Amino acid sequence: MAASDTIEAEGHLIDSGHLSAIFDKIIEFKAQYEILKFDIGRTNDDPSRIEMRISATEAHQLDELLQALTTWGCHPIRERDALVKPAEKDRCVPDDFYSTTNHRTHVRVGGRWREVEKQRMDAVIIVNDGRPVCRKLRDVKAGESIVCGHEGIRVTPEFRERDRLGFAFMSNDVSSERRVEGSVARIAAMMREAKKSGGRIAVVAGPVVVHTGGVEHFSELIRGGYVHAVLAGNALAVHDVEFALSGTSLGIDLAAGAPVEQGHRNHMAAINTINRAGGIRAAVASGVLTSGVMYECVQHGVDYVLAGSIRDDGPLPDTVMDLIAAQERYAEVLSNNVQLVLMLSSMLHSIGVGNMLPSWVRVVCVDINPAVVTKLSDRGSMQTVGVVTDVGLFLHRLAEALR
Repeated sequence: MAASDTIEAEGHLIDSGHLSAIFDKIIEFKAQYEILKFDIGRTNDDPSRIEMRISATEAHQLDELLQALTTWGCHPIRERDALVKPAEKDRCVPDDFYSTTNHRTHVRVGGRWREVEKQRMDAVIIVNDGRPVCRKLRDVKAGESIVCGHEGIRVTPEFRERDRLGFAFMSNDVSSERRVEGSVARIAAMMREAKKSGGRIAVVAGPVVVHTGGVEHFSELIRGGYVHAVLAGNALAVHDVEFALSGTSLGIDLAAGAPVEQGHRNHMAAINTINRAGGIRAAVASGVLTSGVMYECVQHGVDYVLAGSIRDDGPLPDTVMDLIAAQERYAEVLSNNVQLVLMLSSMLHSIGVGNMLPSWVRVVCVDINPAVVTKLSDRGSMQTVGVVTDVGLFLHRLAEALR
C-alpha cells in the first residue's frame, strides 16, 4: 500500500450502524484498515471512539476514500486548515470542491474550528471574513473562497436517538403494518415539546389533504397553535378554496363522495373568486373566504409559501411562479427556528424541503405510498420517519391527540 493516513471517528457508532458503514466503504475502495484504538464506551450514554490507519494503493484513491468517509464523521488525526480556492467565475467552482451533506459541519479556518452556517445538503462552502457558509452553486460569485478537498473538514452525523420521546420508534423503516394510533401519539408528543420549547413546526402539504377530508382537522391544528408555517403548491390552496366555497374538491362532493353536476368548473371558479378579491389575504379580509386551511393561516398569522409548477391552473395571485424565488422563500421560512416538519402527501415538495433541512431537524412523512418516504431517505434525509396511512385519517387522529 503506497499511501496511508490515520483517521478517527466518535459518537454512537455501533447502534447507529455508522461503524459498519465505515468498514463497508473502506472495503468498497479496496483499501485496508488497521484499528489502533477502539473505546466502545462504558454506559448507554457514552460515545464510542475509534482510531484507525487507512491504506490504499495510490494517493488519489486514498483521497477519494477519505472524502467519502467524511460523511460518516471520520476525519484525519492531524489538524490542518481547510484548502480554499477562488471560484473562477460566477456559478463555477474548482473541480475538487467539497459537496456538503445535511449534517452539522465544522471547517478549520485560521487555526480555529468554525461551524458552517446555513447547513444544508448539495451545496458548497464559501469562507467569507473567516466564516464558513453553505452556498448554492447558482449563487457563487467569481473570486469567492471555496472549500475544497477533505482536509480541515469535520462532519458530525446525527446518531440514532435512544428513543427520546419515541422518535426512534420506527428508525428509518417504512411499514404499513404499524398501528397509526401508536405513531400519532408519539408525533403529538414531539409537537407538544416543540411548541413548549418555542420551536416552530412547518407542514409541507399536498392537495390530498383536501381530497381525503383532512381540511377541518388540519384547520384545528392551526387553531391550536401547532402549525407555524405551511409550504405547498398552488393545488393545495386552490382545492382548499374550492372546498370552502363549493364543498367539492376537483368537482367531487366530499360529504357524499360523488361528482356534482358541472363540478369540473368549481376549481376554476375558486381561482376566479380569489383573483377578483385580489388574493387570499384580501379574500379573507373582505369576507369572501371564511373557512379552510388558507383562511386559518391568514387568521392566525401562519406563514405560507405557495410554489408554482408547470401544471398549475390560474395560478392564484399568491403563488410564486419564479422557481428560484420560491426555493428562497421556502429556505427562509425553514431557517426560522423550525424544529419539526410534517410532510403530508406531497412527494416533490417534500423532497425539495428535505434537501433544505439540516439533519438535526426532525421530519415525519405521512403518505399512503411507502415509496415516498423511501425516496426521502434515499436522497439523504435520513432523519425521516414514515407513517404509511391515509392522510385524512392521520390528521383526524392527530387533531384528537392534541386536543
